[in-house]
Amino acid sequence: MPLENMVSMLHKAKEGKYAIGAFNILDYNSMKAVVKAAEEVKAPVIIQTSAKTVLLWGCGAMAAWAQDIARDSAVPVAIHLDHCKDLELIKNCIEAGWTSVMIDASSKPFEENLSLTKQVIDMARPRKVSVEAELGEIGGVEDDIKVKEEDAHLADPVKSEKFCKEAPVDCFAPAIGTAHGVYKGEPKIAFDRIEDISGRTGLPLALHGGTGLSDEVFKKAISLGCAKVNISTQLKYAFIDSFVNYYNDHNTEYNPLKEISAQSDAIKAAAIEKIKMFGSDGKA
Repeated sequence: MPLENMVSMLHKAKEGKYAIGAFNILDYNSMKAVVKAAEEVKAPVIIQTSAKTVLLWGCGAMAAWAQDIARDSAVPVAIHLDHCKDLELIKNCIEAGWTSVMIDASSKPFEENLSLTKQVIDMARPRKVSVEAELGEIGGVEDDIKVKEEDAHLADPVKSEKFCKEAPVDCFAPAIGTAHGVYKGEPKIAFDRIEDISGRTGLPLALHGGTGLSDEVFKKAISLGCAKVNISTQLKYAFIDSFVNYYNDHNTEYNPLKEISAQSDAIKAAAIEKIKMFGSDGKA
């Protein structure tokens, strides 16, 4: 089926109290593995692309990959640009065929974040592209964007409500205590803010910094309104470790297709695990 935006799948997830996995892929093989995982468990899925990955492969190539993979798939597939600060790159991705984009102006003052988000909405709406925005800074490292723990701050519920009224995004990513990358300690999640912001905005919320959270944290956050869960670091580990481990176990073969197949299997398994945990299996 054709690629679709995130609107329908996220609203169904919010109402059904499950979440859609948004998996940061790295190349064609990992993109296909994520969709294969979704097909196996009959789940809608979001192919997520970092700005750095798009700049490496090019908008046209990545859009063509996604369109080709989705065309042969029986499950709903969206392609989403994650954490992008560059309006020109957002514009290029929209024109190339992305069905969803995220403007990350969370490091800017509130009014500037709002203004930039409105500009992206104006670019996206005519092409029926969904838009995600962020308020409050999420700690850790994502696509070379580094936010120190002391600089990370939680999203204010009142400001979140004002933001989403003035910039009618389709998905909202409030900072609620998660962090990108690997947790070095016990994450302190502000569940009260998730519930408050979800109630005030009525929007599906995106949970960033998902890798490493416990099943209990995921399930509680999802029950309170997080309908999109981002998984990036876990896929990076699976991507590298599976290749290296296969080579170490078969270091006389020099058959790259076998390493690539091992990567695909590892990424598919990781995606299936998360999709089942999020409760979106069987929801396609």
